[in-house]
Amino acid sequence: MRGRLIFPFLAELYRLDTIAMATQPPGYDDDFKEPALLDSDGDGVGDAFRREHPPVRVPCQVEPETLDALRMTPSGNTPQSSIDLVFHFRDLERLALVDATTGEALIRTSDRLGGLFDTEGQLVWAVRTPPGLYVTEARHAGFGLFRRRPRRNLLMVSFTDRPAGRSS
Repeated sequence: MRGRLIFPFLAELYRLDTIAMATQPPGYDDDFKEPALLDSDGDGVGDAFRREHPPVRVPCQVEPETLDALRMTPSGNTPQSSIDLVFHFRDLERLALVDATTGEALIRTSDRLGGLFDTEGQLVWAVRTPPGLYVTEARHAGFGLFRRRPRRNLLMVSFTDRPAGRSS
């Protein structure tokens, strides 16, 4: 028994596709070691671009500390836009969001939260982008459960409204 999520929701995640960003135009800037800027509107100024994997809905638990901030969002009162979600490794494994070689979760810094859905698939909260909510921290939690073969079971992920990073 690895435990379970309490009052689960579905988080719609858009994972940053660093391979597509590196291999498709405009690629990487060799001088600055970051994705090159792309002049998408012809004004002569390069714009940041972002390539993402198709969205995936992952069962999650919304942390109680951020629930009040989530309730204030529809009224426009969000002094600090951030939310913490807890994911179960059993769900991440089922959705192929765990690296088979290293065992690391594939939810990483700069991935974007698109919204929260109830377990029936009905939209509960859509995240406006821009500014968007992006992963700023993903850390393992819940080590040692299941006495016969101790394992980790939870991934705690923090999302904040920072600008989308152009990380590799």
